[in-house]
Amino acid sequence: MILLSDEGFIDIAGQTLEYRMIGPRPDEAATLVLLHEGLGCVAMWGDFPDRLAKETGAGVFVYSRAGCGRSSPAARPHGASHLHSQALSVLPTLLEAIGFRRGLLVGHSDGASIATLYCGNVEDHRVRGLVLIAPHFFSEDSGVAAAATVGEAYRTSDLREQLARFHADADSAFRGWSDAWLDPTVQTWDITEELGYIRVPILIVQGEADPFATARQIAVAQDECYCPVEVALLPGVQHAPHREASEATLAAVAGFANRLLHDHHEGDLPAHAA
Repeated sequence: MILLSDEGFIDIAGQTLEYRMIGPRPDEAATLVLLHEGLGCVAMWGDFPDRLAKETGAGVFVYSRAGCGRSSPAARPHGASHLHSQALSVLPTLLEAIGFRRGLLVGHSDGASIATLYCGNVEDHRVRGLVLIAPHFFSEDSGVAAAATVGEAYRTSDLREQLARFHADADSAFRGWSDAWLDPTVQTWDITEELGYIRVPILIVQGEADPFATARQIAVAQDECYCPVEVALLPGVQHAPHREASEATLAAVAGFANRLLHDHHEGDLPAHAA
């Protein structure tokens, strides 16, 4: 286990990943591990992690996947298969390295898929719940079309300059996301089977106007999951609820986390470890 600073870099599976740690460390309290969207990184969460730590009293750990933010470069992904690698190779190693002992996974978009894949394949009793923000569990034509629209915007608007504020190599970060979601194999991508193996409560935060995922994603989760599934459906919100409706998203996520970690004591560390 590494000694976590407020921010820094951690070597995981041959990659150097940037991170931020807010609040108590994993050996002191429950920890919320935030998994960013495909074009996201540590900085693009804004002050949401800080506010989440304040509202819950939990530690919040945020990191940038390889190829994003200030993390080391990543190999070009082939379709959405890189999400499986992130969930089953990188994330388990990272959780061990930071000394994760109790808490929740909070994933946005691709990060929500990674969290789903992890809990659908790994029986990890340390994870007490999942928060899935704008998740996708299977490919939709509308989502592929939305990705193509973003690709056109990257070529013709100031989107590249906007992303360059957050990523050391904006072109590489963008290609890593765009090439994956515009790969023809994405048409058959589907992780709904994993939903049936999750055994912890789930909160889905979804924007009603999300161009990347329709309400079918929520319906599938409710049909496939045996665990409790709560839904916060936000009117007028698109694909980034924590930025577009930060107060409503914070209230939903913090409320869910507090019920699990405090009301139900799911975040308590064993007595001998206190």
